[in-house]
Amino acid sequence: MARQNFLVAVALLLLTSVGVMAEKSAGCGKSPTIKSQQYNIQVNGKSRQYIVRLPTNYNQNTAYKLIFTWHQLGGSAAKIRDGEDPNRGGALSYYGLPPLSNNSAIFVAPQGLNNGWGNQGGEDLTFFDSMVKTIEADLCVETSQRFSTGFSYGGAMSYAVACARPKMIRAIAVLSGGVLSGCQGGNDPVAYYGQHGTADSVLNVSGGRQMRDRFVKNNGCTAVSEPQPGQTSVKVEYKNCKAGYPVTWVVHKGDHNPSQTDNGQIFAPKNSWDFFSQFQPQ
Repeated sequence: MARQNFLVAVALLLLTSVGVMAEKSAGCGKSPTIKSQQYNIQVNGKSRQYIVRLPTNYNQNTAYKLIFTWHQLGGSAAKIRDGEDPNRGGALSYYGLPPLSNNSAIFVAPQGLNNGWGNQGGEDLTFFDSMVKTIEADLCVETSQRFSTGFSYGGAMSYAVACARPKMIRAIAVLSGGVLSGCQGGNDPVAYYGQHGTADSVLNVSGGRQMRDRFVKNNGCTAVSEPQPGQTSVKVEYKNCKAGYPVTWVVHKGDHNPSQTDNGQIFAPKNSWDFFSQFQPQ
């Protein structure tokens, strides 16, 4: 009996510490109908589009990560899929994450209304809910391994998802974001990676710090002094955060750019992937 009580206590501790227990989606074991292509879905009477990228040799019995990659204002799902010239301020395909994922993730590139994420009345959050429901009914997803990233407006949408859907998302990576898509709720912990340039001429770094600090508080982390970047970016990993809810902040001297480099290497993809991949199904 004592051992049984101990195991129950451990299970409850894991549930409260990471929010979502490991569970495979309903699509596991099914022959998939979703392929690597664009799809349409009706959300609140509006036609919405999103692009899916499956891992090579997708296996219906393997539970994959599910990673949402939101485009910037004026961008598109197609540009996230195809990538843009990083030398002109563009983002790599799916923010450079697929080559790092080793076929462990399904990627989703949603298309914003008017090429943005105004989230009027929470409609983009409802879009997110609908995509999750549709994809996971057909594909095999580890439901405790959902992630979200994006640059600029895409970062704002990732932030909105973390605020409003903390039990549905494991971690987010906000690249040069701002509070543009709202923050419904915003009082629960979510693992948070943020990066921003001190010379950002579009969304001031103060906004990025505001977003970061919400999750420093929510995640119970200890505040630290932010070092100033030099020729390369500076990474700050907050201490004493709640188990399973770290906060990492990367600051650099650059402008509004998802493809900022250190010594010629774009650092957002590796930083984001390293942050996401530390979380394993519980």
